[in-house]
Amino acid sequence: MTILSEQSIRKFKQHLKNGSNDLGIKVSEHQVELMTLHAKELSAWNKKINLTAIKDPLKVAEKHFIDSIAPVSFFENEKCLMDIGSGGGFPGIPIKIMKPSLKVILIDSSRKKVNFLKHVIRTLHLENIDAIHSRVEDLHGNKVYKNKFDAVISRAFTDLSNFVELAFPFLSDKGSVYAMKGKNAEKEITSEISKNFDFKIDHYLLPFEKSDRYMIKLFAKR
Repeated sequence: MTILSEQSIRKFKQHLKNGSNDLGIKVSEHQVELMTLHAKELSAWNKKINLTAIKDPLKVAEKHFIDSIAPVSFFENEKCLMDIGSGGGFPGIPIKIMKPSLKVILIDSSRKKVNFLKHVIRTLHLENIDAIHSRVEDLHGNKVYKNKFDAVISRAFTDLSNFVELAFPFLSDKGSVYAMKGKNAEKEITSEISKNFDFKIDHYLLPFEKSDRYMIKLFAKR
């Protein structure tokens, strides 16, 4: 991915604006600038560590950034979010850019990726957000994180049953799991999930390639 030339940067920004508008999400000029800076750092670091296989700037805009901000349409009054398996910062950093008041914790088991995430956080001057190097399971007993989050989100991190098992120890009493999935999302709703959780499935299309995306929101039956 090379987002270096002025022409590439202009195209990236316009693609980001147009695609977000198509999803009904208004992105300010400042937010576009922050996401562009994130994309530049992703490009630079991707030459050293494997952060993304997507290299075309317009596909990066759609598949990483536009897809990452889509969840803000489905959020309610969450104040504290954990992003599991954040990798290159998706969806957590774009969500933070769109919702600056949200406290965000990014979790990844790769130290190199966490170093990248911390670098982006510093570079973008984001506040009330941090990246933690850890296996998710190792944090389950940590009082700093246990039952502290209104929402736990992931994007194609693992299958839904495993993600639910990993995520629920971090949720507060009224917290929800948000799983970002592709076209086979509904097949991941097992009988065990249906028995133990209430859930809602929302559908959206990536605006340019028209790929199906699903947001599965799960919460404990009350």
